[in-house]
Amino acid sequence: MTGDLHCHTKKSDGSLEPEALVNLAAKLSLSCIAITDHDTMDGIASAQKEAARVGLRLLPGIEVSSFDYRQGKKVHILCYLPQKPQPLLDFCNETLLRRNKATLEMIEKVSTRYPIDIETVRKYADGCPALYKQHILLALMDMGYSMSVFGELYTSLFSSKAGGWALIQSKLPDVREAFKLVKETGGAAILAHPGVYGNFDIIGELCEMGLDGIEVWHPRQSENDTQRAFEAAENYHLIRTGGSDFHGMNSSKINPLGTRTTESGELAKLLETFG
Repeated sequence: MTGDLHCHTKKSDGSLEPEALVNLAAKLSLSCIAITDHDTMDGIASAQKEAARVGLRLLPGIEVSSFDYRQGKKVHILCYLPQKPQPLLDFCNETLLRRNKATLEMIEKVSTRYPIDIETVRKYADGCPALYKQHILLALMDMGYSMSVFGELYTSLFSSKAGGWALIQSKLPDVREAFKLVKETGGAAILAHPGVYGNFDIIGELCEMGLDGIEVWHPRQSENDTQRAFEAAENYHLIRTGGSDFHGMNSSKINPLGTRTTESGELAKLLETFG
């Protein structure tokens, strides 16, 4: 069984509807995918229905945004197959509300130089529980100000490293509080792409709290990151997962679905334990 266990849809910051993502996976002969939208599971029900129709295994999932305030780093936690997700979803809804508020403020800033407004941007976020920076860029692309979502205009507006003049950061929940709620769902708690945010130093602490796995195979992790994640999984006896972190065209690099997957043996461990 081949599984891409990190996929995003239009319910967060991806470019495909959940049903379209399922159909793409079927065309690529993937046998299993997980939808892991940021801080929401709104796309799961429609995706499950379509997956049953095309004969694809779909794992319900969510990518929980959090922050390690001790280390000053973002931390993303993937939760698969949650049995009791509602308390976690209520918690994540607060994150979405803060994200939406920050994006509305960014739209106001961008509108001082470009002809956009909140209602225009909302059209690009139809069905999404929060507005994202990507929705602002999609509006600007249609107006001819950019040829891509993550191009020079995005950098000028929103890059934290380049001092984007319109960027407003929303406050994220503490990783320990978020992780506790992930564990209480009864699903698998997986540390997402530890190399992307430099999260290797928190693995031991999360293991003490019940970490189940590490995302080893990810397109934005270097070979060294992949090796470190693999070795950490071996040392702590954790499930090794992988996925493409698919966002469709809302991606900074070409990254087709299925370009990173979870090995069949590791996927079987996940399903045997939590499926």
